[in-house]
Amino acid sequence: MASRVLILACLAMCCSLIFASDPSSLQDFCVADSNSSVLVNGLVCKDPKLVEPNDFFFSGLHLPGNTSNSVGSRVTPVNVAQIPGLNSLGISFARVDYAPWGINPPHTHPRATEILTVLEGKLEVGFVTSNPENRLISKLLQKGDVFVFPKGLVHYQKNVENWNAVAIATLSSQNPGVITIANSVFGSKPKISADILTKAFQVDKNVIYNVQSKF
Repeated sequence: MASRVLILACLAMCCSLIFASDPSSLQDFCVADSNSSVLVNGLVCKDPKLVEPNDFFFSGLHLPGNTSNSVGSRVTPVNVAQIPGLNSLGISFARVDYAPWGINPPHTHPRATEILTVLEGKLEVGFVTSNPENRLISKLLQKGDVFVFPKGLVHYQKNVENWNAVAIATLSSQNPGVITIANSVFGSKPKISADILTKAFQVDKNVIYNVQSKF
């Protein structure tokens, strides 16, 4: 009896692993139909007969992003919102421009692993492992270097020179999502209670109010 239970448990685990992965594509493409009101996990497919070259095209990635902001960086995303043909293909990318000493602040992509390639300049990059270790893994990158940020882990980049830097990020999702830590914690709507953040960060409540006022 015990052996039968064990076999059934193993089968259940195997089935759960099978259904936990994304299904293989059953067609050549599934161009996103932005006009559809149907809600699905992803985007509804456009009628293949109506698909055109521009559904797979994006122009302008050669243009530098405006880095005149508080953090000194600008991300130009190219995901399914910009290229409908990326729908169901599990990939997207972005151009990241950095002003001198600018940063792409600590953030995470809940649905994607990221591969960053430095095109120009020199960047300090890093990510932090999960609790309880919270180990910082960082490296100084130069032109042509590549670095991987594992899915879901908090990571950042910083330009460490007196001139502009540029990188290309490739992500393993058509819609990787981004959660900027400071914006989420201190800029949520409605705001997280200062009592909670005071205990979480072990600082005076006035410090929390001051930081929240910046978001």
